[in-house]
Amino acid sequence: MKVLVATQKPFAKAAVDGIRKIVEENGHTLALLEKYTETAELLAAVADADALIVRSDKVTAEVVEAARKLKIVVRAGAGFDNLDLAACTAHNVVAMNTPGQNSNAVAELALGLMIFMNRNQFTPGTGSELKGKTLGIQAYGNVGRLVGQLAMGFGMKVLAFDPYLPSEKIVATGAQVAPSLEALYENSDFVSLHIPATPETRGSIGRNLVSRMPKGGCLINTARKEVINEDELFDLLCEREDLRYVADVAPDRAAEFAEKFGKRYFGTPKKMGAETAEANINAGLAAANQICKFFATGDRTFQLNK
Repeated sequence: MKVLVATQKPFAKAAVDGIRKIVEENGHTLALLEKYTETAELLAAVADADALIVRSDKVTAEVVEAARKLKIVVRAGAGFDNLDLAACTAHNVVAMNTPGQNSNAVAELALGLMIFMNRNQFTPGTGSELKGKTLGIQAYGNVGRLVGQLAMGFGMKVLAFDPYLPSEKIVATGAQVAPSLEALYENSDFVSLHIPATPETRGSIGRNLVSRMPKGGCLINTARKEVINEDELFDLLCEREDLRYVADVAPDRAAEFAEKFGKRYFGTPKKMGAETAEANINAGLAAANQICKFFATGDRTFQLNK
C-alpha cells in the first residue's frame, strides 16, 4: 500500500524518519508531499495513495474524490475539523485522528499563557500569582485533565464542566464539578477552553458566558478560534476593561483586538499548541501505526466517521 504524508507544515525530520520506518517495516511504501502551496499539488499526489497522513491540511470533498484508491486518512493530532467526514463516509474512506498525542504540549502552553498574562506579558509592573486562583476547564478530555493536573501543581483550585463525562471521573482527578456551564464561568478566575469546533460549539463562547466571569477574569483558548463569537467578545472587552483574552488561535479580528486591548489580549503569531518536538513525533508515529494496524487487522479504534 502507498502511504502519503501530505503536510504544508512538515513534520520534524525525526518524525518523518520514524513514520518511514514503521510504514516500510510493515511492507508499505511512503511518499512525501511537503511544503506544498497549491491544492492542485495535493490533488495530484493523492491520486494513487491508499492512505493519507495530514496535520492541519484540509482534506475536502475535492481531495477525497481525487483519491480514487484512498482507504484511510489520519489527522496527526486531536482536532479533526479539517477533515470532511461526510465526504470520507460517502467514498468509504475511514477517517481517524490521534487523540492524546499532542495533549501535554497543549496543556503546558495553556499554563504558560496564564503565567504570561498574569505577569503583564513579561513587561515591567506588578503581576499576580496563579496560586490560590480558580481555573475553570471547559471539556475535561485528554488535554483538559492535563491542564487541571498542572494547575493543581501551581496551587490552583480546579473546576471542570464536561457533560459527556461522569462526575465521579472528574472528582477522582482532584477537580471539582461545576454544576453548569454558567456556574463554571461565574466561579473561575481563568477559563480554559478545550472543546472541538462542531456545529453545536461554533460561536458558542460569547457575551452570555464570558460576561459572567469575576473581575479580572481571563479566557484562554487553545482549542479552535471558531468556538468564539468574536464580535460579542470584542464588544464585551470594550465594556469591561477588567476582562482579558489570550488565544493560541488568533481571532480573525486579531489586529483590532491587539490595538484596542493592549496587554488585555494576546494571540500567538501562529498556532503553537502542538509545536513541540515531542508532540510532532508522537502524533506522526501514532498516525503511521494506526494506518498499519488498519491494513493488517482492520483496526478502527480511532475512527471518526462511524
